[in-house]
Amino acid sequence: MKSILENRPALAKQVDEIAEVAGYLWQKGWAERNGGNITVNITGMIDDEIRQMPAISKKTPIGKTLPNLKGCYFYCKGTNKRMRDLARRPMENGSVIRICDDCASYEIIADQAVKPTSELPAHLSMHDYLISNGSGYKAAIHTHPIDLVAMTHNPAFLKKDVLSHLLWSMIPETKAFCPKGLGIVPYKLPSSIELADATLEQLKEYDVVMWEKHGVCSVSENVMEAFDMIDTLSKSAQIYLTAKSMGFEPDGMTDEQMKEMTVAFNLPK
Repeated sequence: MKSILENRPALAKQVDEIAEVAGYLWQKGWAERNGGNITVNITGMIDDEIRQMPAISKKTPIGKTLPNLKGCYFYCKGTNKRMRDLARRPMENGSVIRICDDCASYEIIADQAVKPTSELPAHLSMHDYLISNGSGYKAAIHTHPIDLVAMTHNPAFLKKDVLSHLLWSMIPETKAFCPKGLGIVPYKLPSSIELADATLEQLKEYDVVMWEKHGVCSVSENVMEAFDMIDTLSKSAQIYLTAKSMGFEPDGMTDEQMKEMTVAFNLPK
């Protein structure tokens, strides 16, 4: 069977980048078994031939109506699929879906009828929000960084912007590359509409959102940038936890030093 990627170099390159990031998530230990998800809005790479492709699945409800996604196309990691397998065979462990005209359901069009991630309501809600705001962001990642998830088991870190300021203070690059910091969503049932809606509230202020005792979501212009923000925050968490394991509380950068960074790199205040 002909792949949707055949003779479409831009789309093939996009899927290759998704596969590359999936490999990084597995190598870092952030994607146990089928843990984590990736969705990318590929609508801009869709041609007339793809638009005419018949569905290879039944129309499936999303669980909510997302008016800005009408006619959009997404690459989605498959539910119960492993990141390590997606890294090697992305079109066997993910699929391309089309949002139906009712904006409340989707259908799979390629390459195989691989059902999308169970977190699809949260992911598509994020994409709908990004489009409604005129954002150029196309990629969303959810993964389980050990260090960041561990920190959410401390109630003190769940207060607004406490964890952001702590992680910013560990190394200058964190403030530079994650200037909005880290939003926090109190524990919600995985895959629930409640989790999706709570995530949207945090996206009004942040590009990276922590799900308490669960994992991290990140949105950005492409999948590599979305990964890089999580990777940067994880490095700061590792520095903090390493210092704690050595028996001392790290000083961190002072408020004055972080203000200096904000001005020098023209970062959001």
